[in-house]
Formats: sequence, structure tokens, C-alpha cells
Amino acid sequence: MAIKLFVVDDSAFMRRIITDIVAEIDGIEVVGIARNGMDALDIIPKLKPDIITLDIEMPKLNGIETLKEIKKKYQIPVIMLSSFTGTDITIEALQLGAEDFIAKPKDLGSDLGEFKSGLEMKIKSVVYGDARPRVSDIKKVNTKTLGRPKDIEAIVIAASTGGPKALVYLISQIPKELDIPIFIVQHMPRDFTTSFANRLDRESQVKVVEASQDMIVQGGVIYIAPGDYHMTIENNRINLDDGEKLHGVRPAADFLFKSASKRYGGKLLGVVLTGMGRDGGDGMVSIKKAGGYNIAQNEETCVVYGMPGNAVEKGVVDEILSLEDISTSLNQIIKVK
Repeated sequence: MAIKLFVVDDSAFMRRIITDIVAEIDGIEVVGIARNGMDALDIIPKLKPDIITLDIEMPKLNGIETLKEIKKKYQIPVIMLSSFTGTDITIEALQLGAEDFIAKPKDLGSDLGEFKSGLEMKIKSVVYGDARPRVSDIKKVNTKTLGRPKDIEAIVIAASTGGPKALVYLISQIPKELDIPIFIVQHMPRDFTTSFANRLDRESQVKVVEASQDMIVQGGVIYIAPGDYHMTIENNRINLDDGEKLHGVRPAADFLFKSASKRYGGKLLGVVLTGMGRDGGDGMVSIKKAGGYNIAQNEETCVVYGMPGNAVEKGVVDEILSLEDISTSLNQIIKVK
């Protein structure tokens, strides 16, 4: 059975672009379109789609208000369609429950191929959950707190689909006693990470910044990798580069994790949260080899279990925890410092 997609966008041109693109993708079909939120809410119960793409800027009922109503009435996943002028609103939508977003192509000539592949990947990952073997099928996974380190000097976190909402929750719970650095790679395009860092900073008791080149690493600060740049730690400074994508993404957490394992050795804590793909798994191998400690989010609380599941498969995860338990664990580790 093909995935039933419902397209909501006030632009007839954009509706046509998405419909034409999806027609070329196996396993997805557009079952309906709507030009605004009010029309969409009338049509949803009739079509019963598997997933919705939702424009942010629309007349009558905008994307944010439409999203609130969808999430109130249905369990249907939503992917926001965002322009680069609506970054703050996009971050708000993710916090309100949108599973992911995709930026509208700036240039249809050069960006259409990437938009098509991104749309296919996000739709299929969200609907199918990027399934991995369940925890019960994986051997040698410790789900208890035995051996949890008490002298952590840094924390690295990777996230993708579902990550913004999870990170807002985690970071808002971080105690003001934080005296070690936290480094985060959240898969997002350029410009969106600026808005995301600002949102986290407003929600947090500690300082959250979008990292910049040669920034000195300080305890008590949370660093967000900027979109379109890989972030590594070199000589206690932030290093950014726009080299080749890894796993189809830039920034990639594997680069951060590997550089941090060299810098902090056995005093590093790695965390992989919800997300599609396999980024972070190889980095966790490096953390484990250096004597560090790894935590993965459990399947039940992930929007997409791809990244945590991949790390678990590699046999380098020390604990598999719910998002709430990850928050509790991080705070315990921070406060015993």
C-alpha cells in the first residue's frame, strides 16, 4: 500500500511541484490537496491521509493554527514546508508537534533534486519509523545504570527528525549548575539553526549559542552546530568546515563525536536521540573505544528510531532510555560534578 499524502499549500505552483515530484516516487501518492488550513481541516476526515505536508504562510488559517488543530484531533504526522524567511515560525511548529520540516527550494533548477530526495526520505522515515531491531532482539545492551561515569567533562548529542522538540525538553531541564560544555548536532539547514539556538537559549537556564569558527569552548555553555557546517573540537576551540556531506547530512554528528572522543577520552558522554539515518553510530564507536559512555533514546519515545537503532546495532550503547529518563540521567551526571 502506498503512503497517502495530503498536500496543504496556498501556492498552486507549489502544490503542482509536490504532486509532480511525488508522482515519480514509488510508494507515495498524493490523495488530496488544500489551499488553506480551513479547507484542510474539512478534508482530512474524509481522506484519512497517512501524512500531511503543511505550508506555514496561508490565508484564512495559517500553518501554525492548522497544525494545532490537527494535533488536537488526529494522530497524523505533519511535515512543515518552510521558506527561509520563516525560520522562527518553523521552530515553533516543531515544538508544537510537527514531526519535521523541509525548506522550499530557492532555485527549482538547482535545488529540485535535493528537495525531491529530502521529501521522499522524510515522508517514508516518519511514516515507517525507520524501523530497526527492537531492544529485546539486541544482545549485550546494558539498560541499567551500573558503571555510569561520575567525572564527565563534556556531553555530545546527535538528533534529527523529532530532535528539536526532544532537545527543547532536554535543554530546558538542564540545571543552572552546569559547568561542562554540551555540543549538539541537530540536522538542520543554514539559518534555521540560528533560530533554533535562540529558542533553546530562551527556554534554558544556561547559555545556548550557535557555534562559530574558533569559538573558545567554555564550561556551562551549550553549543549548537550551525546548519551546513560540520563541527569539531580542536585545541579547545570550535572548528567549522563545509566539507563533503556525511550520510547525506552536514553537519554530521560522527565528526563531532570522533573529535570529542580524542579531546575528552573516557570522560565523554555521547547521546543519540530520535532521527532518521545512521549518523552518530560510528561516532559512538569512537567514544566507546576511548572509554566514554553512550546513551540512546528508546524506540518507544522516538519519532524515528533510525539513528539510535543504528548505534544499538553496533553494540556500543551502554543505556537505552526514554527521553524523560535521559533528561533525569543527564541532570544527575551534571549535579554530581
